[in-house]
Amino acid sequence: MSVHEKQALVSHAATVRSLYGRPVIEDPAAPVPAVTPVADFPRRQARTHRFTLGAPRLFQVSPDGARVVFVRTDGPTDRVGQLLVLDVEDGGGTASTASTERVVLDPTSLGAVGDDGFLAPEERARRERLRESGSGVTAFDTDVAVQRAVSSLGGALVVADLVGGTGPRALSAVTLAIDPRMAPDGSAVAYHSAGSVWVTPLGEGEPRRLAEPDRSADEQAVTWGLSDFAAAEELGRSHSIWWSPSSDGVLATRVDEAAVTVRTVHDPAHPESTPQSLRYPMAGEANAETTLWWLPLDGPPELVELDHERWPYLASVSWRAGDDPALITLLDRPQRELAILAWRPGEPARVVRVQRSSTFLDLVPGSPRWRHGRLLTVEADDDPAVDTHRLMVDGTPMSPAGLQVRSIVGTVDAGVLVIAARDPLDRQACLVGDDGGVTELTGPGSVGAAAVGGATVVLCVESLAAPAPSWTVQRLGDAATGRPLQSTAAEPGFDVRLSLLDQQEATEPRVAVLLPSWWTDGAPSLPVLLDPYGGPHGQQVWHAARPYAESQWWAEQGFVVVVADGPGTPGSPTWERAMAGDMAGPALRAQLRALDMLAASDVAPAADLTRVGIRGWSFGGYLAALAVLQAPDRVHAAVSGAPVTDWRWYDTTYTERYLGLPQEHPDRYDAGGLVSVADALQRPLLLVHGLADDNVLATHTLRLSQALLTAGRPHQVLPLTGITHMAADEVVAEQLLLVQLRFLRDALGVVTRSVS
Repeated sequence: MSVHEKQALVSHAATVRSLYGRPVIEDPAAPVPAVTPVADFPRRQARTHRFTLGAPRLFQVSPDGARVVFVRTDGPTDRVGQLLVLDVEDGGGTASTASTERVVLDPTSLGAVGDDGFLAPEERARRERLRESGSGVTAFDTDVAVQRAVSSLGGALVVADLVGGTGPRALSAVTLAIDPRMAPDGSAVAYHSAGSVWVTPLGEGEPRRLAEPDRSADEQAVTWGLSDFAAAEELGRSHSIWWSPSSDGVLATRVDEAAVTVRTVHDPAHPESTPQSLRYPMAGEANAETTLWWLPLDGPPELVELDHERWPYLASVSWRAGDDPALITLLDRPQRELAILAWRPGEPARVVRVQRSSTFLDLVPGSPRWRHGRLLTVEADDDPAVDTHRLMVDGTPMSPAGLQVRSIVGTVDAGVLVIAARDPLDRQACLVGDDGGVTELTGPGSVGAAAVGGATVVLCVESLAAPAPSWTVQRLGDAATGRPLQSTAAEPGFDVRLSLLDQQEATEPRVAVLLPSWWTDGAPSLPVLLDPYGGPHGQQVWHAARPYAESQWWAEQGFVVVVADGPGTPGSPTWERAMAGDMAGPALRAQLRALDMLAASDVAPAADLTRVGIRGWSFGGYLAALAVLQAPDRVHAAVSGAPVTDWRWYDTTYTERYLGLPQEHPDRYDAGGLVSVADALQRPLLLVHGLADDNVLATHTLRLSQALLTAGRPHQVLPLTGITHMAADEVVAEQLLLVQLRFLRDALGVVTRSVS
């Protein structure tokens, strides 16, 4: 983004003030919000990437528990990830007081700072799918013993010794290596480059190609070892190369996108730039054709025969050390049937488990996997009396009813480490024993994450009592052996004033209400701001303070902020599947019900329900526009960021999971669309969209704006040139908050006081 474009964005904030004729009232009697650190929050949040820079992440623990490998930047505003190792003294979590973390790969020492300008388009797209906005080491892979690690820095392969001795070294590789994968024995690295799968030995030898696009095919449409859009964005499959446990070859995908329609994304502010061609399958259209191949290091490629007619989606591949076969997970197009197949080289794939649902199935991280030759999965127990996502072993429940298992972290001798919750506002690390007993490694009323290797576990814990997460390394199940892991991440600098509203019925939304720190009983009531995501996988109401930082900042500006998770957001199977067939109704009703719950709560005197605004991004942006179009009597102004405005224009894998094919269910698509009801707009609406967005294309906002104009409905549009769905540019991220603030203050008549 050029300087002129950034200045234009800043100046736009001033023009928004005159939109709907409601002035900002400078009232000397109004309560005075805090000036610092609340006042500079937008800038600090943008510069710190939402207070995540400087925090450890991407943990890998060695199988003997002796080493913890992770990524961290050098400070709260440093974007360059470094690879570090923490040596655990006894392999069980006890480290001597003298032990320190070691930096084993520092991109700055290799001259690889700010590698963003050297990224291949495929790598940029891969990071966009992962919502990765950092630079330097943003991903790595290790051998099975976790003694070596490989990362791609600006497309160059760099190997780091994790045990000690030698420093990092660059490998001879084809230019612009993407998603490198280390052989289990540490002998070689496989990766994608320019449509092909390559392998480079760590010892002597040159890179060689294992597979390349067929010369008879459209070489621009065929790629090996790289995930297509739908797999990476919607199935969570960011890898497409998997080594055999014996390191004698790899499984890799061949993706043919010839049948997928090409869309063009370009920057109209720079007409001299080359438009980006994107193969993007919209609902009801053709998907990419993905096949799986065995590429031995010594021998010709072999197709893994799978029933792609029945199960066209390749959801995951898992092939870990040991004698167990690879596990291949496939989905049918409606995503109501999931098949797990076992495969070994030279043998046909065999189905070992099939899951079915009358609505849809969601993939669970870490599932499936083997343990002692038995199949571990996470499946929905649909018995109404149970209604639980359960850990299963060979199809038999292993975890108890009521414990919602969200992911499998790893397996240990004592059982299976999972992330689970009894309270939907929690996320706990739990050890599920072979007898079904559950040991909680992180307590109730908290949000946790974990990594495990041998007897060593890394635990991350957040709570409402602490402004930031904490990380500890300890012996599994023995908190007394724990030692903290350093974080230099910044903190918001102010407390969260939070009320969690009681649910009278299980079908009611989970609602958090935030008040300004300066509001007192008897003071004038404040306008209400709904601050939702509201869609699948987008939980926002937690027993943790950090997720509410931005909402609290909004409260400090003079709003009662309501954050509500309705049916369809993570929870029980019944709760999550409430959106089947209807993307609009359950989500909107939940937000309106949250307003009713607010009105009946102890904090109701603070809220003026005659002045209600809503803001959101992505699905939240869709929900914001939906609210002012369909409930203008309840919601009086909206900021809609990167919204889906017609579900026919969103991708196949996400949309069809909930609505089915548009050819079969046009009524569902009509009922959830915004463009067709544009003439219903009665309230102030600000539409914001990045013109380089390759997830929710800017087409959505532009067509809605066109329909509003045709209907004679006033509205505002803020196009962001060069900005993707992440909107990660620091200047843009900061100014977007301020633009939204001024718009909502004007639209809702927020009373403020000038402060020096």
